[in-house]
Amino acid sequence: MINLLIQTMRMGTPLLYGSISEVYAERSGVMVTAIEGIFLMGAWAGFVGAFLSKSLLIGCSAAILAGLLTSALYGWITVFLKQHQVVTGTAINILSIGICSFFQRVIFGVPLTPLTVQPLPALPIPILSKIPFIGQVLFNHNILTYLLFIVVPLSYHVLYKTSIGLTIRSVGENPEAADVAGINVNRIRFSMVLLAGIMGGLAGAFYSIGYLGMFTTTMIGGRGWIAFAICFLGNWNPRGALIGTLVFGFAEALSIYMRSIGGFVVPNELFIALPYILTIVLTITRKSFDTPAKLGIAYSKEN
Repeated sequence: MINLLIQTMRMGTPLLYGSISEVYAERSGVMVTAIEGIFLMGAWAGFVGAFLSKSLLIGCSAAILAGLLTSALYGWITVFLKQHQVVTGTAINILSIGICSFFQRVIFGVPLTPLTVQPLPALPIPILSKIPFIGQVLFNHNILTYLLFIVVPLSYHVLYKTSIGLTIRSVGENPEAADVAGINVNRIRFSMVLLAGIMGGLAGAFYSIGYLGMFTTTMIGGRGWIAFAICFLGNWNPRGALIGTLVFGFAEALSIYMRSIGGFVVPNELFIALPYILTIVLTITRKSFDTPAKLGIAYSKEN
């Protein structure tokens, strides 16, 4: 059980980065449907940066930059050019696969053995990591997981207890009134998309250099969409995103555990699909949503 909960924390880390960033973007009125591509670009750039420089710090920086550039492209097209957010995100997700595949081949060719880096090490927190059960589960992770101990409460405080959070929520609920009050609606929305790119890039880097120590174009495998769904299921609230992340992280950890022990009549493919089945079931059974009023609707003064 302890190992299962530890794995839940690990698998939930990138999902929480993605879902919280999605909460901020969608509270401002923009669905970042390019999240899958942002995750993938972050994973690829993080691995390439770490492999070539032999520095995990440079790898994380490269992942942030890749996520930022990908989200900037998405934000420019959807926020300023007013194009459809779902269509644009789908196109960027497909484009990201092509970019990563092409440049992976250009840079590394066709290696005879898998290319690997040493992933981010676990950093046990003195004293706290020695606490029975809790210490092993919470205080024996890498730096990306520990950062969430700050990010989660800070994200809730900023969104609901500060004027900045009020501004973000106002441009998603009533952009016309926010505009009249002197708020640059599209600038706020674009900034939130960029924030989603930064956090999504780190989420992708977790898979390549924070956990597996390698890169493949299939490694994200829809987890960006799971983070996207967690935002909805968490009712566009960082606390809801945290709860949803723990549920989905546990489902993925359980899937990995069941496949590792084997010997079941049930096919392994069913365990692989478990987090995605859970996504569908929870989405269908959810009764009500506190959806931002202008979510997915581009804003211009002419409207």
